[in-house]
Amino acid sequence: MDIVIAGGHGQIAMLVYPLLKERGHRVRGLIRNADHAGDLSAAGAEPVICDLEQEADLSRFVEGADAVVFAAGAGPGSGAARKWTVDRDGALKLIDAAKRQGIDRYVMISAMNVEQPYGDEVFRTYQQAKAEADAALRESGLAYTIIRPGRLTNDVPTGRVAAAADLPAGAIPRADVAAVVAEVLDVPETAGKQFDVTSGEQLIDEAIRGVAGS
Repeated sequence: MDIVIAGGHGQIAMLVYPLLKERGHRVRGLIRNADHAGDLSAAGAEPVICDLEQEADLSRFVEGADAVVFAAGAGPGSGAARKWTVDRDGALKLIDAAKRQGIDRYVMISAMNVEQPYGDEVFRTYQQAKAEADAALRESGLAYTIIRPGRLTNDVPTGRVAAAADLPAGAIPRADVAAVVAEVLDVPETAGKQFDVTSGEQLIDEAIRGVAGS
């Protein structure tokens, strides 16, 4: 497949590129900063300069793709305003671009429990932005998969997860989330599914097959 990832220099995107390359996919990453292009090339992705916040129409950046992945985020330290412009609006622009280009497959990296916001104002805004983006994708008519990880860590990956529609709070290494993304893209039966994922006992391929059959 030809796969385009928005949020192309994010930690999860950088971890997923080699996995997709190993599986024989072509992968492109949308990045705002041209200085990051070399990092993507080294990881096996083709860098595409595209500022999600500034571009009104992302269609030309995803032309020819078979699938898109939304892995973008305003990130820690950003204010509430950027949660809307990146975490929500960026995802909505990618939905529109996929439709315009006839790309049916859309994988979203979201977060657990975004419909029950808590914490300070900025974090609540982040959750609300993600919830609205997820709802828009569910209603888009696209072959979506929404992955909702628990608290992200940089721990060594275990290759074992828990994946289900509703899980207790938990954590998961970013590298295991990247492996889940790669697996989901190769399992078309995960289309139309939304699930939580945390560290657990099942091998990732087994867990994703379970989600696909649920």
